[in-house]
Amino acid sequence: MPDAVASGGAPAPVPDQTVGVSQGRLILRRFLANKVAVVSGILFVLIVVFSVSAVGLGPIPGWWKHDYTELNRQLNGGAPTLSVLPEWLGGTGMSMGEHPFGQNRIGIDYFAMTMRGIQNSVLVMLVIGLVGTVIGTVVGAIAGYYRGVVDAILMRITDVFIVIPAIVIGAVVGRTTGGMGVLPLALFLALVSWMVIARLVRAEFLSLREREFVEAARVAGASDARIIFKHILPNAIGVVIVAATLLAAAAILLETALSYLRLGVHAPDVSLGLIISDNQSAFQTRPWLFWWPATFIVLLALLVNFVGDGLRDAFDPRQKRFSRRRTKEQAP
Repeated sequence: MPDAVASGGAPAPVPDQTVGVSQGRLILRRFLANKVAVVSGILFVLIVVFSVSAVGLGPIPGWWKHDYTELNRQLNGGAPTLSVLPEWLGGTGMSMGEHPFGQNRIGIDYFAMTMRGIQNSVLVMLVIGLVGTVIGTVVGAIAGYYRGVVDAILMRITDVFIVIPAIVIGAVVGRTTGGMGVLPLALFLALVSWMVIARLVRAEFLSLREREFVEAARVAGASDARIIFKHILPNAIGVVIVAATLLAAAAILLETALSYLRLGVHAPDVSLGLIISDNQSAFQTRPWLFWWPATFIVLLALLVNFVGDGLRDAFDPRQKRFSRRRTKEQAP
């Protein structure tokens, strides 16, 4: 027993567990404490890895025996052969069968098409999320820090881009770059998807630039670039992370909408939206052609949003999670 308790005095103070811990470890600890975000991140990575390993990527071959462009003889009317029910429940046991997700009307394996569609949708999401976030962050940071004429010019350029619907720009770009592949389409869309992030970052910088630590950095002789990216930006990272994840989730839906209108990814390549568009006439006769791509579209968007919530809580030191157990332990 501690001496203070034995002598009847107040208990010894509990040492601070965060003393001596680096900022990176604190961020990682906060993120791992959010179980929903961790599980969402793991599921997202597993889906991407599974899709790449199944049908391959570029010169890397996959383990699945069918290709997303290969014509096959239709089996059982193209119905899915995936079985997850054990035999004692009347099923056929755990088995994938010849075509686990079924086949489309011309016999192409739907599992291979869905895996390829996931790859393209994730690629568009990552490119738009990363490139759009970088552009928006730089524009918003410069506008919010310098204000005045610089702010006015950059925000008027932002206004010009923001009033044009993204679906219209995407349609024009998609039709123009249809034969160039998914990556050029994603890059063009990223160049017109940064405006919301720029406005959010600008508003955050306008507030943070008046704080004491910024004045201290100026007095210490720090350059404007160092103040922006080393002092102010880390304190605005919560806003950037949340905006980036929302942009990434919206990118999946934008690519899906464009491909559904046949203005995004073009055949012979596939995407989740294009799969739904190609099979919309078979909704009543073969509904499984909509189950799989629709499920993965919603699932990917939700997982990205959950991960973004966890990253926001981890990066923003002003966010503190409420713990009922900790509150009860600290109560007298």
